[in-house]
Amino acid sequence: MDANLSGSTVLVTGGAGFIGSFLTEELVELGADVRVADNFSRGTPSKLDNVREDIEVLPVDLTTQKGCIEATEGVDHVFHLAASVGGIHYIKQANVGGLAPSVLMNQCMLEAARITGVDRFLFASSACIYRQQHDGLNRFSEDQAIPANPHSTYGWAKILGEVACDAYHTDTSLTTSSVRIFNCYGPRESLDPDSSHVIPSLCRKVIEADPGESIELFGDGSQQRGFIYVTDLVDGMIEVLRTKTDGEPINLGNSKEVVSIEELAATIIDISGKDLSLTYDRSKPTGTDKYACDMTTMRAELDWEPSVSLEDGLERVYEWAERELDADRPVVSADGGRR
Repeated sequence: MDANLSGSTVLVTGGAGFIGSFLTEELVELGADVRVADNFSRGTPSKLDNVREDIEVLPVDLTTQKGCIEATEGVDHVFHLAASVGGIHYIKQANVGGLAPSVLMNQCMLEAARITGVDRFLFASSACIYRQQHDGLNRFSEDQAIPANPHSTYGWAKILGEVACDAYHTDTSLTTSSVRIFNCYGPRESLDPDSSHVIPSLCRKVIEADPGESIELFGDGSQQRGFIYVTDLVDGMIEVLRTKTDGEPINLGNSKEVVSIEELAATIIDISGKDLSLTYDRSKPTGTDKYACDMTTMRAELDWEPSVSLEDGLERVYEWAERELDADRPVVSADGGRR
């Protein structure tokens, strides 16, 4: 049976983050009463400016049972996006910070949802659960998650979250689903050079470069990815919560346009209109060499697929990043002072 979101109370954990803020806006548009739980360790209140008067915001600690009970009381459905996360520098590390907070949040949120009588619970998993293959371009299908051997503690935290969701689906009345997100991008991502993902990172490098300069890529630029625009991802997540009730994980991504990082950088340079070249630092972390989303199950079970083209999405992100970086630049007065 489809879940009716209009008039329902829906909780979005991590709702002040990149994906969470777009999801929150769409849920408000659909007529849901939306509650956001976020401790603002990575998300920012400004991402919710468009809907701030229409939602409830709880700055709770979701690593505690108390915080999760407070967040889920009176809630019909949960989108659980909150996690300990960062860019390539972060995800490649085998660290407690990438494991413990996420595992605690996942378990406390599921138990709180059971206690408070939540109907449906969607867990935001990740393509990082898949282990590296070497068979050309890897289009990972859901069954390739077993045997599990992710390359990071972040990936292990997501696997444990999926296992917990399946257990609660089997042993309690809570309906759960898990979505494995492949390379989401869009406006509102972090532009911090130390933690940003590849698309905002490249946009920033191109925007800040002068004509004739070069842009540095991590590795040799041959790494391949399929990217999904954030509004497409949000639509897919909502469709999963509405219709998928078997507790099984499903991929959400876009492999209709798979590109190398070198091709990606070249496209962003073309969008900028600048005369820039590329250099390569093979000592930097590159992530998985090749991966994209096998869309077979997604298309069959959801009768849905992404619609935003890569070039269109990149143009939107580049224009947004230009505005953000321009707003952050200090204003120079006529006498040379900054204000």
